[in-house]
Amino acid sequence: MAGAGFRRKIVLCPRLTETPRGRSLALVKLALLLLPIWFAACSDGPAAGRGGSGEAQALVTPAPPAVALAGRVTDAAAILDPAREARLAGRLERLERATGRQLVVVTVPSLSGREVADFTRDLANAWGIGRADEDDGVVFLVAPRERRARIEVGTGLETVLTDAACREILTRDVLPRFRSGDLAGGIEAGVAALVARLL
Repeated sequence: MAGAGFRRKIVLCPRLTETPRGRSLALVKLALLLLPIWFAACSDGPAAGRGGSGEAQALVTPAPPAVALAGRVTDAAAILDPAREARLAGRLERLERATGRQLVVVTVPSLSGREVADFTRDLANAWGIGRADEDDGVVFLVAPRERRARIEVGTGLETVLTDAACREILTRDVLPRFRSGDLAGGIEAGVAALVARLL
């Protein structure tokens, strides 16, 4: 995986439900109390917080990845059971063999106080998702603790995975399952919809 830059902010800051797996009882109770609260923030165009001169941006050294890349599916938040994780990884491998495009799914235990947009973009750049000459990588990130998710799209795929397409995938395929507490099902449905667009 040797991608170039992820410069564009695509859509996605839906609030997710907390999963009880591996969580304390207090977090589960808090999640149940917050379940009715949903927030979806969307924005188009260049990523926020990337202003300033090109010279100043060129001096910025990319931060080391917050999570180690474990493969096409990196489930650091332990949302997926092994069978589902293997099924998703196989699907993503077939996509890459057929098109050369790389789609990576990552779950993280926490964003460590960072904005989901910055966190996902930095992760995508640090991991080098997509082909460098095509900039055709996609990262689908889920952070259950903060109830956030994001699809980060390399600039080479902006006409294939537009803001509107990503918004539709989230609202139609992902969020209904997240709202019912099925994070794993939401991830799988989101991947299916993304793969259909990328083939």
